[in-house]
Amino acid sequence: MRLVFAAAAAAAFSASAFAATPHHCAADTLSRAGDLLKWYWNTPDAKLADKPGEPVDGSPDMAWSLDEDVKVLPPVSAPGTSEKYDVLEVFAHVYKASFRIRMLYVQIPDDCALAGAEIISQ
Repeated sequence: MRLVFAAAAAAAFSASAFAATPHHCAADTLSRAGDLLKWYWNTPDAKLADKPGEPVDGSPDMAWSLDEDVKVLPPVSAPGTSEKYDVLEVFAHVYKASFRIRMLYVQIPDDCALAGAEIISQ
């Protein structure tokens, strides 16, 4: 019984240590997420501010924000191969709308090769 408890405690500790370690592409995800949101949102009639937060005074641009928390999701398989992609998720907000942004990165140590991205309104 003690062995089962010790194994469960070790697994919980290692899972929490993994979750606390940021992904090496988290900063890249945050820098690219804003560009993806603007590409998705901007039209000739409605445009987001250049940076998160309030637009410049007198500008017709809309305010937007990006959560600082980048969530690491389980890897997904690449189509037709045995390779996997790391999946990082961040949320963005424009007025009353929320968007889930996911970036897929090729699993290369110390490199952030973006393989794909998706944006879904919530």
